[in-house]
Amino acid sequence: MSEKERIRELLSYKILDTSPEKELDEIAEIASAICNTPISLITLVDSDRQWFKSRIGIDAEETPREHAFCEYALNKPNELLIVTDPLNDIRFKDNPYVTKDPNIRFYAGAPLQTPSGYVLGTLCVIDNKPNRLSDVQKRALELLARKAMSFLNARKLLIEQNKHIENSITQLKNLTDQAPGVLYQLQMTSRGKVFFTFLSKGVSEIHASLSTEILKEKPDALLNIIHPEDLDRVLRSFRTSFNKLTLWYTECRIMLSNGGVKWYMIKAKPEKQRNGAVIWYGAFQDITQRKEYEKTLEQILFDISHVIRAPVVSLLGLTSLIENDYIDNNELKNYAGHIKRLTKELDSLTIKLNVSYHEKSVDYNQSRSFQQRID
Repeated sequence: MSEKERIRELLSYKILDTSPEKELDEIAEIASAICNTPISLITLVDSDRQWFKSRIGIDAEETPREHAFCEYALNKPNELLIVTDPLNDIRFKDNPYVTKDPNIRFYAGAPLQTPSGYVLGTLCVIDNKPNRLSDVQKRALELLARKAMSFLNARKLLIEQNKHIENSITQLKNLTDQAPGVLYQLQMTSRGKVFFTFLSKGVSEIHASLSTEILKEKPDALLNIIHPEDLDRVLRSFRTSFNKLTLWYTECRIMLSNGGVKWYMIKAKPEKQRNGAVIWYGAFQDITQRKEYEKTLEQILFDISHVIRAPVVSLLGLTSLIENDYIDNNELKNYAGHIKRLTKELDSLTIKLNVSYHEKSVDYNQSRSFQQRID
């Protein structure tokens, strides 16, 4: 197997130069106790060094790779490396850790093999006097090495999952920040404490005084800009949603800094938690154009019922007179003049209504078309 690929595999575990971890330290301690050795290590062999993730009985954190006993275990993933007499072993007799402190006289290392077959290092035990391992001790050392590797694999998977989650959260945040209106997650505890756990960037478009930071710290800031005439209705609908777990839907006016108002729809689906809290997943949406459109329609209905009705009634009266009375040419011309005047009045009214309705309709339909594309 390629050494370059082995190093790449080692780096993928993101383990080098990390802090001690209790689970691995305990495995090293158990290995030392079972094998009756003063030193035990979990070693990882980098390109130019041997780094100790766990160490029992030694102060050094790493050694040069050229002096590492574990170097000889890298290409034999299924074998224990046992050195019973390093002073008479050509590979180790001049090793400074044999000729000097800690005066290694016995070494046994079980490879830390990845699922891909690469050896990252070893779980090893070291003695400063001659030693031998029984078959049971050898088997225990192998099992402990597998346990250590299982921990490293689980740790690697957790890191990868956390990275994936972080990337997903970042992508979701980028998407929600581009959505029209505001997407939010709101929570209310069983004791009545309310706070936002998520807010998209669009919150600043509701009012100049708002931001995600302000609302997360002071959610009541939103209530301060709701029109006083709408506030009680908004709060009642919220409490109903909390108590009955029904869809929270309301419409209200937001007071702007310039004295104007905008209409907003508040919509959210509640979800009860085991601890009694309720979380709402929802959106704030600007519906000012829709409200103006509805107002225009109401005005059109009013105009049809009142403004247009008057000339229509007059026309009906004139036609009735023409049908029922004997009239000469002068009276007919007089009636015709009235009819012409009323007809022009109706035509002018219908043109004005058509222009007003068309403008509002175009604005509203463009807004809906954009919203549907986003949705």
